Amino acid sequence: MSGYDTSAVARVVVGVSGSLGSVTALRRATSLARRLGAELWTVLAWEPPGGDPAARRSPAGGPAAEEWQRLARQRLIAVLEEIFGGDGPGVPIHAVVVRGPPGPALVATADREDDVLVVGAGRRGLHRAFSGRVSRHCLAHAVCPVLAVPPSPLQSQLLSVHRRNTWHLRMDLRRL
Repeated sequence: MSGYDTSAVARVVVGVSGSLGSVTALRRATSLARRLGAELWTVLAWEPPGGDPAARRSPAGGPAAEEWQRLARQRLIAVLEEIFGGDGPGVPIHAVVVRGPPGPALVATADREDDVLVVGAGRRGLHRAFSGRVSRHCLAHAVCPVLAVPPSPLQSQLLSVHRRNTWHLRMDLRRL
């Protein structure tokens, strides 16, 4: 964020889904909020199963939507408790649950010029062509600076182990 007046930052907005990438982004956003003396706004975006067209066709649209909203809030609180425990992040925090696709929901929440939006940058390697839609949307549409946080090295290692397990490949034990 060189060349940007960080003393004017009031809020650090971060997308949180519980994925490893979002947890990495949350940790970076928390550190940034502490350093800047800003509020931390954690955002979990959710969509009805099957999307809005399926939800509109459902006869139980109202009560089901309320239940999905409650479950989304429960998930966000669980992720925050797992990451911060009972002590909290050390800065004022706002947990926000938004109905809609993640990219537009994050851009709509980080709608001030004095915000900083923090998002996970997506995967590396083979899957990168199919990931990163949220970060690309935010970079293209946000009115504030966007910090795209790359995946942690641990995430890359876990994906490698997952691929080995999926394909039933032997692990090279000499490297352990």
